[in-house]
Amino acid sequence: MGVLSNLEPKEVFSYFEEICGIPHGSGNTQAISDHLVKFAVDHGLRYRQDEAGNVVIFKSATKGYESAETVMIQGHMDMVAEQDPDCKKDMMTEGLDLFVDGDVIGARGTTLGGDDGIAVAMELAILASHEVEHPDLECVFTVGEEIGMVGARALDTADLKAKYMLNLDSEVDGIFTVSCAGAARVVVRFSGERETFEGKALKLTVGGLSGGHSGEEIHKGRANADILLGRALFEISRKTEMRLSEASGGTKDNAIPREAKATIVVSDMKAAEEAVTELDLKLRNEYRVTDPGVWAKLEPAEACAVFGRELTEKIVCFMFTVPNGVQVMSADVEGLVQTSTNLGQVYTEGDSVSFSFLTRSSVNSQRDETVERIEALALALGADAETGAAYSAWEYKADSRLRDIMIEAYRALNGTDPKVEALHAGLECGILSGKMPGLDAVSIGPDLTDIHTPRERLHIESTGRIYKLTLETLRRLK
Repeated sequence: MGVLSNLEPKEVFSYFEEICGIPHGSGNTQAISDHLVKFAVDHGLRYRQDEAGNVVIFKSATKGYESAETVMIQGHMDMVAEQDPDCKKDMMTEGLDLFVDGDVIGARGTTLGGDDGIAVAMELAILASHEVEHPDLECVFTVGEEIGMVGARALDTADLKAKYMLNLDSEVDGIFTVSCAGAARVVVRFSGERETFEGKALKLTVGGLSGGHSGEEIHKGRANADILLGRALFEISRKTEMRLSEASGGTKDNAIPREAKATIVVSDMKAAEEAVTELDLKLRNEYRVTDPGVWAKLEPAEACAVFGRELTEKIVCFMFTVPNGVQVMSADVEGLVQTSTNLGQVYTEGDSVSFSFLTRSSVNSQRDETVERIEALALALGADAETGAAYSAWEYKADSRLRDIMIEAYRALNGTDPKVEALHAGLECGILSGKMPGLDAVSIGPDLTDIHTPRERLHIESTGRIYKLTLETLRRLK
């Protein structure tokens, strides 16, 4: 008997548990993609699987809906594979260890992947059902959403006929998302020869942070471990000669890093220890609400080759001064972040240290300007900067039959009206709407908390409500 076998709706949680048994972190989705193909074959449904790994499964309309417009239901099959430092699970090869605690589902030591595995589960439940009433369906399962929406970018929509799109990748029950930010990635790389430096080798670590989603939680004031690492390096460099050997922090551009490390060599170990002790106290005070577990520490390290004084100073200067976090709040929508940037990854490869950013904005020109400021700082300090493919914002649609029908359905089921909002995060609705002019899209989803962290929780009752809303929406789309 499965861990989730007693939960309702049974069919949804049965498929969700099945999905959680298949490793499906971003970049590791071939197995789940093939699993979806097998599902289609087993249920006698037409499908296609592309080279990227995207899967589209088609289901004909039920009786009475033959003349209705086609509906796309869409979610992504990849998840952010994060785990606690002491968790020994190999997320490339092992499934998740699920647990139920009251009204929530979690995974021991790792992310849960409710973002967006619950969407996949709902789609499969609808495709397998003989009772659900619906128009022609195009169920789209994309790969690589968490690493730049690569699946949505690669998806060929030439054979898709949907007029309506129901995206199941939102994380707050009762909110209909009808617009979202666009984004761009930029990678900055410092390179130089290594040398020896007489001194004491130390490992600097900043950790204990809350982390979170770099779009939906960027406004909460949580600390970024990569940025704090830069601050710690700057404080040490003010008190003693220091050389950098390597730095690392974060694993995903769209997650706020929870821990970051650097290996350094200093000429005065006592001065370095004093700097970190002082900073540790400052951080515990500054982030006592948002990151109550924050800490900074130094430990002995193995002797190592280092970057020279000038390059070390440039890297530290970049880390200490680069833009990060909320840049502009919207003047049109109260409380909405308009533009932000997140230093999501720092990594060392050979004789180079790289920094990877994800910049988001609902205004394309501000997105580009923020990227250009990062690039300008990098170039001024002698680094290389490379901008990846950007995607535009999903713009608000003033006239939306789908939105109107869903509001009516929500009201009938819950006795209240939903909130209709814009989102400071990327959704595949923007890319797919751009490929399919006239597509009428709305994004919904059950309550998910602390996504992209091992504290991620999926709320059970909320999942049931969203599934009922999805079925009622399909029923009304005649």
